[in-house]
Amino acid sequence: MAKVHGAAIADLHAASATRTADVPGGDQDLIAMYVVRRGAWTLGGPPGYGDQTVSAGQFLVRHLGHLTAFETSAHLTAKFLVLPPGELKPLLGNRVITGPADSAEMRLLTALTDMIHTTVADLGPAGVAAAQGTLIELTKAVAKSRFDEVEPRLAPALAQAAKDLANRRLAEPELSPAMLARELSVSVRTLHRAFAAVGEQVTTYIRHRRLHEARLALAAPSGRLSISELAAHWQFSDGSHFTRAFKKHYGQTPSEYARSTQAASLSPNRHPPGHGSTESA
Repeated sequence: MAKVHGAAIADLHAASATRTADVPGGDQDLIAMYVVRRGAWTLGGPPGYGDQTVSAGQFLVRHLGHLTAFETSAHLTAKFLVLPPGELKPLLGNRVITGPADSAEMRLLTALTDMIHTTVADLGPAGVAAAQGTLIELTKAVAKSRFDEVEPRLAPALAQAAKDLANRRLAEPELSPAMLARELSVSVRTLHRAFAAVGEQVTTYIRHRRLHEARLALAAPSGRLSISELAAHWQFSDGSHFTRAFKKHYGQTPSEYARSTQAASLSPNRHPPGHGSTESA
């Protein structure tokens, strides 16, 4: 952990999952930012709100009035910032700000935190004060950039519109965040923010939908395409890339999945999906 006046920066690497409970009387008055690179960090929400999960590739910043429970997944890699509330609390209010960790403002902020870690021991009082001030200013920039575009209440509708459009264009090589943004008359940045607001990423959604359609094709009783044909049809760069993505998502290679579904279809005791077997007394 690095401390600069009223700010602190911690880089976290956890091999095992962690869970805490609410702390009675744990009153706080600070701004907390969570930047998750791997794994997930679930935070207890304020009264009247549900828990909030920060997934890999996302950040969350909010005001903390008291210590709340949290839970982290195994193999977590994250950055945690604590900042004084003075200038940031009026800006944030009761809002919880989330977004992609690779935005320009966030990349600049995380680069600064890395530099502070390596130089804080050698900084004089003026340097420490300047480091804290710069942290606060960059956090304000991150928060303001999230306010400037899509009204948060409209983000789910925009994300759903993009999903509906992507579903109709899944087999097209031109399908991309840029194409979806162009068709919906928004910026690519706005589209990414709309997906981030609902806890998803555009490219991940497209890839998972294509894998789902390829999986359905592998289970078809006849006219099954080859692995290389499926990869080309669903816009994977080659059969190897498709196989790796499929196995990562479903735990089996496409060939293994096809064999398992074929074996199931030939089984004399096969039952319709979702129905268990019944035995007579």
